[in-house]
Amino acid sequence: MAKKIRLDIVTPERVAYSADVNMVIARTSSGDIGVLPGHAPLIAGLQIAPFRILLDEGEAQIALSGGFIEVQPEKVTLLANTAELAEEIDVERAENSKKRAESRLKSGEAIDAERAEIALRRAVVRLKVAEYGKHPKA
Repeated sequence: MAKKIRLDIVTPERVAYSADVNMVIARTSSGDIGVLPGHAPLIAGLQIAPFRILLDEGEAQIALSGGFIEVQPEKVTLLANTAELAEEIDVERAENSKKRAESRLKSGEAIDAERAEIALRRAVVRLKVAEYGKHPKA
């Protein structure tokens, strides 16, 4: 049996995920990192991106919308703004959010473009994770 690392993903509302895993892959503000058991301690900011979890059964993904990752040799803790497993994502709502953000960006109105871009990135990540969840890698 391969050595495992503990993963806890916590949002302001709940513990979104907690399990022993083989490896995690996260998009940080400095780029992508892969974390295996025994990894050196690290703290980094998280980007809006799919968070990948490698398990004995295959790979799972969680849609993250920023936060922080703390890595210790035997434990990874994510403090995330939001975290959604594929089966929790409302695809219709994510598609509507994507369309709304794209429309705002194209309209040329005096809007908060940064907010619209963030909403668009979140919607795209949610849709990617939802689609991935339909066809997980084994």
